[in-house]
Amino acid sequence: MKKYLLGFFLITTFIAKAQSPDDALRTAWFIQNGSARNMAVGGVMGSLGGDITAANVNPAGLGLYKTREIVFTPGFFLNNNKLSYRGTDTSSTKNIFSNGPIGLIFGASGNNQKKWTSSAFAISINQLANYNNHIQYSGSNNSTSFTEQFLEELARDRADTNSALSNYIFGSSLAFRTFLIDTTIVNGQLGYKSLVPLASSSNPNAGVIQSYDATTKGGYQEIALSLAGNMEDKLYVGGSLTIPVISYQRNLMYSEKDATNNANNNFAYFNYTESLQSTGIGAGLKVGMIYKPKDFWRIGFAFHSPQWISFKDEIRASLTANTESYAGVRTATSDNLNSGNAGTRNYNLLTPWRAIVSASYVFREVENTKKQRAFISADIEYVNYRGARFSTTGDNNSNDLKNYYSMVDDEIKDYYKGNVNIKIGGELKFDPWMFRLGAAYYGSPYADDNLKANRFVTAGGIGYRNYGFFIDLTYSMTFVKDVNFPYRLNDVPNTFANQSGSRNGILMTIGFKL
Repeated sequence: MKKYLLGFFLITTFIAKAQSPDDALRTAWFIQNGSARNMAVGGVMGSLGGDITAANVNPAGLGLYKTREIVFTPGFFLNNNKLSYRGTDTSSTKNIFSNGPIGLIFGASGNNQKKWTSSAFAISINQLANYNNHIQYSGSNNSTSFTEQFLEELARDRADTNSALSNYIFGSSLAFRTFLIDTTIVNGQLGYKSLVPLASSSNPNAGVIQSYDATTKGGYQEIALSLAGNMEDKLYVGGSLTIPVISYQRNLMYSEKDATNNANNNFAYFNYTESLQSTGIGAGLKVGMIYKPKDFWRIGFAFHSPQWISFKDEIRASLTANTESYAGVRTATSDNLNSGNAGTRNYNLLTPWRAIVSASYVFREVENTKKQRAFISADIEYVNYRGARFSTTGDNNSNDLKNYYSMVDDEIKDYYKGNVNIKIGGELKFDPWMFRLGAAYYGSPYADDNLKANRFVTAGGIGYRNYGFFIDLTYSMTFVKDVNFPYRLNDVPNTFANQSGSRNGILMTIGFKL
C-alpha cells in the first residue's frame, strides 16, 4: 500500500483541512438499513420485492404491489465498541435512535387486455446509515507523535515563520503558536522541531501516552422517488431517483502527555480539539429487474449508479500545550486566526457504484400471498469502494486544488478495493404470523491485508398481517471489525487501533393498506 497522502496546498480560499480517503468511506461502507421485515432476513431484497425497502435496493420489487400502503419504521440501537491500541484495551458504548423506511406506495392493477399487469409509484425516505457513535482509546507510543504531521506539512511547503504562524489554522499554526513546534537550524537552513519527546539512542525511555476520543452524530438519509411495472406477473422492472441528504458531526479530543513525568524535558502534555460539521445533498439513480423463470423462482439484478453529492463542511480547532519551562501553558484557536469564524470547505463527492444479483425461492408461489408458506432468498452485492472521487466546486476551481483532489483520488484507488457483501434469509408463514431469520457478511474495503475489517450480521424477527394492518419486529446483532487511525504520517509505518464489538438493534415497522 502506498504511503498515505496528507498533502495540503497553500490556497487562500481553501482554508480548512483537506479531504482524505477516510471521508469517502462514510458514504460507501455501512450496514444498509431497511424495514423490520427486510432486516430480519439479513437485508435480502434483490429479488424478493413486496417491501418498501425495494426502493433503495432493487426498485423492480415495488412492481409486486397492486394496492396502496403507508409504512413507518422506528428503531433503537446500542453500539458496544472495543478498541485495542498499542497493547491497551478500551471500551465505550453509545445508544442511538434510528429510523428505517418511511413512505407511501401507490400500486394499481392495469388493463387485463395489456401486457402490463400492474404498476406502482412510491415516495420514501430511509436512513441508510447512522453515524451516531463514540470511539475512544489510548496507549503508550515511543516512536511517533501526532505533531509529526505538522512537521511534514511545514517541511513540504518550505514554510517560513510567517506562514507557520498564520497559514495552517487547524494544525501547524496552532502548534507553532503554542511552541509545541518551534524553529531549528538544520545544515544552515531553517527547519522545525517538535518538543514531544520520543525514544532515541540518547533517551531510550522517552515516550508519550496518547488518547483519542471522538463522538460522531448524524445520518445518511436517502429520499427515493420510485416507479415500477409488472409485465404478466413474470417480469418486473423499476427505477428510483435518489436524493441523498447527509449530516455528519464529529467532536474530536486528542491528547499526548509525557509518559516519564520528567518536569525538565520541556514537555508535559498537549490537548487538541476539533469540531467538524458536514452537510451534503445530491442525486443518484437505481435501476433493476426481477424475472420469474418458473412459478417458484425469482431472479433479480440491480445497479446503483454513483451518487453525486455536494458537501459543505465547517471546522473549528484548538490546541493547548504545556512545554514546562520552555514556554509554559499556551492555547491557540482557529477562531482567533479566522476572525471568530469556522473554516469552510466546499467540494463534490462521487460515491462508488454497486451491483446486486439475487435469487429467491418461494414455496407455494401463488398470486394470493396469504397462501404462500415460506421463502428463502440470497443477495450478492459488489461495491467498488475504490471508485469514490472528489472534485472541486464551481466557486473554488483553481488548478492547484484540482491537482490536490487528483492526488487524493489516486490514494483512494490505492487504499481501497472492490469487495463483495453476501446476504441470506428466509421466512416461514403461518397466516397471519410470520417468523424470519437472516444473516449477512460485509467484506473489507481496504486493499491492505493488514487492516482487518468486516461486518457480520445475524437477525431474527416476527410479523403479523391481518385486515389491512401489519406490524413487524426485528432484533439484529452486528459484529464489527475495523481499524481507526489517530493520525497518519508519510515517512513511517502508521499506527492504528483495532476495533471490535457489536451493534445490537430493535426495529419495528408498522404499515397500513389504504
